[in-house]
Amino acid sequence: MIQIQNITKKIGNKMVLKDIELNIEKGSIFGLIGENGAGKTTLIKCLTGIYKVDVGSVKIDDEEVFENNKIKQKIGYVADQNNYFTYFKIEEIIEFYKRAYDKFSVERFERLNDIFKISKEKKIKDLSKGMKMQLSLMLNFSINPEVLILDEPTSGLDAVVKKKVIKILIDEVADNGTTVFISSHHLEEIERICDNIAIIENGEIKYVNSIENMKDSIKKLQVLFEEKAQDEIKTWDEVLCVESIGRITYIIVKDYSEELQLRLKDKGAKFIEEINLSLEDIFIYSVEEELENEKCI
Repeated sequence: MIQIQNITKKIGNKMVLKDIELNIEKGSIFGLIGENGAGKTTLIKCLTGIYKVDVGSVKIDDEEVFENNKIKQKIGYVADQNNYFTYFKIEEIIEFYKRAYDKFSVERFERLNDIFKISKEKKIKDLSKGMKMQLSLMLNFSINPEVLILDEPTSGLDAVVKKKVIKILIDEVADNGTTVFISSHHLEEIERICDNIAIIENGEIKYVNSIENMKDSIKKLQVLFEEKAQDEIKTWDEVLCVESIGRITYIIVKDYSEELQLRLKDKGAKFIEEINLSLEDIFIYSVEEELENEKCI
């Protein structure tokens, strides 16, 4: 559905994206996570055709996105900052979307607004940040997109509204087979709804996996050794972090397997307990370059 092939993007003198490659299946929810300044929003702007890539290609249904109005009709885009025409009333922005998108449904907007209850008489300038986000979500769901691209879509929303938005998003995928690409700092939400995720760091994709596989492979181990844990373990390729407290050693591994268990037992491990990590923990351990300075507990 979405093919991002070896794209590079420079803004000014800064290389923002470096040789990015991602393939996203139709009807899936794909999450992009990374620190501030890692290149998430720039990648999204390339994906939506706002930016032209310097090298590589961005395609949806095997067609280039940039300057392709037919493909852009299929894309809903919710930005992290929703700066619409500030003096428009909501009913006027609805008319604008109706003229711009062939499949825009006023009826669907009305159904969604039964949930969010924002007066169409209000001007955009009078809306709070959260209300602007709700409006953007309603408008973009109402174009009946084949691809929905969301940049921090729950920013400014309270807990009750977030729950409603997530339900609508999950229903959108289940009912219509919509492909969703989402960037968010709220990792618990990404963990809950995404099929696959990518970690971007300094403009490069460092890791791509399904949530399920990631949780199976990246583990925290609580290990009891006969004697002090051997320093050699820190040098193993699978090991991200080692810290000992008394006779207990905590080990973060990125590729857990039965073979690794046996190697630990060969080094004197008498007891090994697996501890599942949250996506937030996995993200921290995956991107941290100086893991020896970080605590494993």
